[in-house]
Amino acid sequence: MMKKILFGVLLLFTQLILSQQNQNWKGYFSYNQIKDLSESSTKIYAAAENALFTKNIASSNIQTINTIDGLSGETITALYHSDTFNKTMVGYQNGLLIIINDADGSMLNVVDIINKNLPANIKRVNHFMEHDGIVYISCDFGIVQYKLNTLEFGDTYFIGPNGLEIKVYETTVLNNEIYAVTLNYGIRKADLSNANLNDFAQWQVFHPGFWTTMTTFNNQIMATSADSYLYKFNGTNPVQVTGIVQNAIDIRATANHLIVTTPNHVYVFGTGLNQLVHIQTTQITAVPVTFTCGAVINDRIYIGTNENGIVTTGISNPGALEFIMPDGPIRNYMFAIDASSSNLWACYGGYSITYNPFTFIGFSISQFGVSKFNSTSGWLNIPYADVLGAQAISKITVNPNNENEVYMSSYQKGLLKIENDVPTLLYDQNNSGLESIPNGSAVRINGTAYDRSGNLWVTNSIIKNQLKVLRTSGQWQSYNMENVLDNYNLANMNKILIDKSGTKWMATYLDGVIAFNESANVFKKITEGVDMGNLPSKDVRAIAIDNRNQVWIGTNKGLRVLPSTSSYNGDDQMEANPIIILEDGLAQELLYEQFITDIAVNGSNQKWIGTADSGVFLFSANGQETIYHFTKDNSPLPSNVITDIDINATTGEVFFATDKGLVSFQGTSTKPADDLKDVYVYPNPVRPDFVGTVKIAGLVSKANIKITDIEGNLVYETTSEGGTIEWDTTAFGKYKVSSGVYMIFIAAEDASETAVKKVMIVR
Repeated sequence: MMKKILFGVLLLFTQLILSQQNQNWKGYFSYNQIKDLSESSTKIYAAAENALFTKNIASSNIQTINTIDGLSGETITALYHSDTFNKTMVGYQNGLLIIINDADGSMLNVVDIINKNLPANIKRVNHFMEHDGIVYISCDFGIVQYKLNTLEFGDTYFIGPNGLEIKVYETTVLNNEIYAVTLNYGIRKADLSNANLNDFAQWQVFHPGFWTTMTTFNNQIMATSADSYLYKFNGTNPVQVTGIVQNAIDIRATANHLIVTTPNHVYVFGTGLNQLVHIQTTQITAVPVTFTCGAVINDRIYIGTNENGIVTTGISNPGALEFIMPDGPIRNYMFAIDASSSNLWACYGGYSITYNPFTFIGFSISQFGVSKFNSTSGWLNIPYADVLGAQAISKITVNPNNENEVYMSSYQKGLLKIENDVPTLLYDQNNSGLESIPNGSAVRINGTAYDRSGNLWVTNSIIKNQLKVLRTSGQWQSYNMENVLDNYNLANMNKILIDKSGTKWMATYLDGVIAFNESANVFKKITEGVDMGNLPSKDVRAIAIDNRNQVWIGTNKGLRVLPSTSSYNGDDQMEANPIIILEDGLAQELLYEQFITDIAVNGSNQKWIGTADSGVFLFSANGQETIYHFTKDNSPLPSNVITDIDINATTGEVFFATDKGLVSFQGTSTKPADDLKDVYVYPNPVRPDFVGTVKIAGLVSKANIKITDIEGNLVYETTSEGGTIEWDTTAFGKYKVSSGVYMIFIAAEDASETAVKKVMIVR
């Protein structure tokens, strides 16, 4: 029976002039984990986890491409650059293809494989092979033709027995025959002149057995097998060339070089199959690495690693190993971030959804370093070897009075102190007031926060005394929470915030929100149930105190708002309320049943709310208006899984940490200034190719702004909430204003201060 899928030409085409459309976004991706390499005579192309970079061999210039530029945030599995068509193909684990036109940077998103009636788990793209203008795409279900000249699909080949969908690792061509190496079904081949190759019966078994990689080199088929040997084929007979210690994970060839890669070895052979160079991971002592792939340009080998970008050296004259990698954080999956006026800190976790640090990644405690980003100096990555054994790092707190002092919470080993970018002390049960869990050595520290006096408050899970404080004197003090917790042996604490009155508000896993003020020395709780606080769930993941002293509470089943922090002082049970909105004329609860992961309040008292699977929202101060809803489908967000949000209050930049990378959005709500002496306008002038809004920054709160043309005609007027407003360069939203100079008149609410600025618009 013949099995065939006709791929149509339904393509989702997205041409992105990205310097304009995504100007408000920035990407902060990791380029450590190399998935695949490709090459031209002038460039090396590298695919990281979900971003690309290229290096020009002559100039050493490195260029990055990520979701800000139009890539998907999904996991990349294959990469290929075609010199003939000047296009780069990116293949993804979910079957997505993105074709980059290297002439202008435009991108074509090809979703045909994703949309086909195949199981989702077999759509992975494994390899690209170009022959006579056709790229043969190896997938987990078979082989697909793609024509680069017309950007259309050709036939699909299901080459398993009786048309079975089988995994194809890669293909190659020799003497007009196409060869495919498969999982469990050996090497298969067919005649390319046969017009009926979508009939599985036209494919023959070239050689059975368990083969891992294959290519054509020096007019012969080369392959590696599961017995860790490199073979060449004389006809249908494999001949051992050499042992390669481990199973190969990548093989490729140029005119003069054959490159075989295993996790710990890379071999380069000449045309006579003589070994030219053998590189081992043991030669790399700066950072432990494993290899993923290798490519050769001229007389130089480029090796992708899982941990540190590309490592390179010469072939005929091997020298010191050099690393190539764009500046970036340690990993894309960020567990928590913390932004101050100058820096952004990131940590990588963590614990599972049930607060188990042993099942966050695999079945062992995570051992990652931490990272700091500074706009001037870039990324500083502190490796795990330097964090004094702090495992499962889950939260970050920067001293508000000293940016050089940072505390990192370890959900296994205690509290790490970092001074001037150097880890200096790990507080645990042996050298501090912190305590280990009963019958164990784990010290589970999560949320921390500074009060106005400079004392550091710390949550210490799964013990009786779960609230701790490190006084400025260096003394520790503990507060017993046994009576307020349903079961302290199961109580996992999350974030802690401190309001203007000094009351501590703690988010918990099984006890809702707990409030405490040492002046009253009373713990109070808001949990689920109408009579117990009206939360939709006692599993609270996010908590924020806004500019009106309201407590916004995000749970795994929705949102609630406590009207005032002063509710703590009353005698009645504190009660949080849902936000009711009208949608299509019907009253609905805002974010009903949504798993909320974080809440951040900007300078205009608007609320950024992150979710576990629906992206991120920006709501008005009262929650009645949705200003933005960003997802991976309508924005550069690489994922809809938001792990943390933080805001640089000085610049207004909003950072979104996800499980697939960090991006930021340039918000307009900055912290209000104290006066109008530093007001500025940007961009200025506004040029014809600019797409976006004009920002007026450095404003005081509730400043009145009037914009007029040079003749005094009013074209826009507003009042600032925070420190920045934006103007869309229209006359009250009706039409774009014409070229010319526009006057900006600014006055404080009480008219005690004024300022005048100009902006030039060129159409």
